[in-house]
Amino acid sequence: MSLEIGQVAPDFTSIDQDGNEIKLSDYKGKKVVLYFYPKDMTPGCTAEACDLRDNYEKLLAEGWVVLGVSTDAAERHQRFIAKYDLPFPLIADVDHKVHDLYGTWQLKKTFGKEYMGTVRTTFLIDEKGILTDIIKKVKTKEHTKQIIS
Repeated sequence: MSLEIGQVAPDFTSIDQDGNEIKLSDYKGKKVVLYFYPKDMTPGCTAEACDLRDNYEKLLAEGWVVLGVSTDAAERHQRFIAKYDLPFPLIADVDHKVHDLYGTWQLKKTFGKEYMGTVRTTFLIDEKGILTDIIKKVKTKEHTKQIIS
């Protein structure tokens, strides 16, 4: 499924790093940065998370809530958050149901080998739950600039 700007963002229910239930619909009335990334503790994903962390106050000041999503388990998210002092929740989408809703679980190819994996993508969602931007070419070291320009 391919989502487009102007569509309603698909609602989902999942869990964060602490096992708390997270529902996108709970964030109605707030702007949401929903970013999908391949794996905790990897160089690109760490750079992206740290850029969002370093600019978190700026994002909050602009009214954004940040939610990260990967297929890592909650325990791995806890270690990632602790190691890099991340101030936002990470959704443990181990069965890639949220990925499927957003079309970010796709066939990938590396060194001629094909496998299913996360396509790094960020969805910006307005206060009414509408997709206002879909960032497909994420610059991991300056991702905040792509969100607030």
